[in-house]
Amino acid sequence: MSTMFGALNRFISRLDSESPSHTSQDRSTYGFQILRNKNHEIPIEPWYDFIVGINGRQVDNPDPNLFATEVHNCAGSNVSLILWNAKGARTRTIALPIPTPSPTLGITLQWTPLSITEDVWHVLDVITNSPADNAGLLPYGDYIVGTPEGNVHGESGLGELVEDYLGRNLRLFVYNHEYAVTRLVTLTPSRSWGGSGALGCVLGFGALHRLPVPMTEPIAGPGETLFETARFSNEEHRPSSAQPPQSQSPSLFPAPSSTPNASNFLVPASMTAPPLPPSQSATSPSAGPPKGAKKQRNVAAPNMTFDDYFREGEQKSKEEDYTPGTKGTAPLPPPPKSAKPPPQAGVTEPPADIPHDPEKPTTPEAEPRPESQDG
Repeated sequence: MSTMFGALNRFISRLDSESPSHTSQDRSTYGFQILRNKNHEIPIEPWYDFIVGINGRQVDNPDPNLFATEVHNCAGSNVSLILWNAKGARTRTIALPIPTPSPTLGITLQWTPLSITEDVWHVLDVITNSPADNAGLLPYGDYIVGTPEGNVHGESGLGELVEDYLGRNLRLFVYNHEYAVTRLVTLTPSRSWGGSGALGCVLGFGALHRLPVPMTEPIAGPGETLFETARFSNEEHRPSSAQPPQSQSPSLFPAPSSTPNASNFLVPASMTAPPLPPSQSATSPSAGPPKGAKKQRNVAAPNMTFDDYFREGEQKSKEEDYTPGTKGTAPLPPPPKSAKPPPQAGVTEPPADIPHDPEKPTTPEAEPRPESQDG
């Protein structure tokens, strides 16, 4: 089972690394990552929160002095910060008051790409009596998000770090999704604990194993946006695919009203056919067209049904073809029989039998008289 999960995770991570659009979009987005928060009254979560905008404008300059100057200019009022959180990749906006004596926020920042939060390993299974089990790792609920020993990047980064700490204590930052807490776990990787692997656990990496939305937040309903994006004043406006762009010119299709109206629904066309003109009704189908008269084009009425349309076409076809009826006329004689083959040379053909007519009396042929001889 663990081998199947490992192969599936490696395949998904390979797809993530080979996708050019996904990589170019995430790697090019930067922000100020919160490393430390000294002011506990500010609802900012270290490591997970990134400042991507201030006072409605996107932060696109890595110079921290410009960010500090913007905060100092808001002394005595509120500063608006746009925060991006790695848990569910959601964006929110908060307003913080800036005191006049010391116009600071009391936080430590670092210019970091947002893609650093993708280096997360999901604990899928923990084997009994393994180093991971002894350290207290929990399956499905725990996520390894980092280590104080250094930066770890890529799927193989954690494995390389474990190989370097075989037989030594290794500290890991572990986030639990069910309790929404991050704790520091210390374990000792080993190859001689009695099972496979140095940790004794199955880890998932890739798009299917990112940090989920906290369980305390409401679940998005059907049709709602899963990942929110911030809108800045200095960002070029892009029309959303869900809403058509609004223009000043009148629209060809009026927007539907909020209250349903019976007149707004589609009504089928009237299927009642108008009466035929008297010239067409008086014309007999068997009579031919008058001589010298011009042919009339077959134009269908706008409200004519299909039956009337085909009936009119059939009548027009009969008039043009002029096919007389067969009632009251004698039937045509059958076709003659096939002719006999020509007689062959030197063969006399017997006389044909004369048909006997019962109504005509038969008279015997006169026998020839003998010639008289004068004596």
